[in-house]
Amino acid sequence: MRTVKDFRQAKGKRLVYLTAYDYPTARLAEAAGVDAILVGDSLGMVVLGYASTVPVTLEEMLHHTKAARRGAPDTFLVADLPYLSYATLDRALRAAERLLKEGGADAVKLEGGEEVAEIVLGLTRAGVPVLGHVGLTPQTASQLGGYKLQGKRPEEAERILRGALALEAAGAYGVVLEMVPALLAKEIAERLSVHTVGIGAGPHTDAQVLVFHDVVGLYGEFKPRFVKRYLEAGALIQEALSRYAAEVREGVFPGEEHSF
Repeated sequence: MRTVKDFRQAKGKRLVYLTAYDYPTARLAEAAGVDAILVGDSLGMVVLGYASTVPVTLEEMLHHTKAARRGAPDTFLVADLPYLSYATLDRALRAAERLLKEGGADAVKLEGGEEVAEIVLGLTRAGVPVLGHVGLTPQTASQLGGYKLQGKRPEEAERILRGALALEAAGAYGVVLEMVPALLAKEIAERLSVHTVGIGAGPHTDAQVLVFHDVVGLYGEFKPRFVKRYLEAGALIQEALSRYAAEVREGVFPGEEHSF
């Protein structure tokens, strides 16, 4: 398994992050050889059916982190701190403690730049590995005008850059850049000494992350431009289930070979 030290020294390497929220998908991710698994609060949308990540609770994050750890015992595991669980340092420390001690995570991720730098500093001083996240921050997407590209205007780009630098200064071992122009991501990646993880941020970051359900086509409600689907598993599964239902109704299944 990679360690925090490995990721701190990962600048310039092409690392692969992938989300996983349960035992079977984490097993598949580990078998595929990803460098890190992210138990993201995106599970609220792709697994639990919420309209956004805001309703996700710490208990739900803990539940899914435990399952993912059981599926991928030998892969570096990052768990999201859910909305408002890091509103204060005390709350952040308690949430991180549970995700690391009970959930088995190796690190936590939180959203925001300069506004959360003091929280990140407190966490890292306490020995908690932290992955930062700037650009589009889904927990506060409504304040940013929705799920859309961030950093197009110079003042926005400057804010995102300052945020990434503040996270690095606070001790974050890496920073996620979500839905920012590729040239801005390139500038940030060049300015930071820690590795950057891109999602909708072009090819210049040190690592890439995508949501498992987007990669394999299990989440059809929303397909961002930056997603590449490598499989339409949802359609294949639906076809298989339809065949199963039809065979039961037609009396084809179970057959003699399926009976004792």
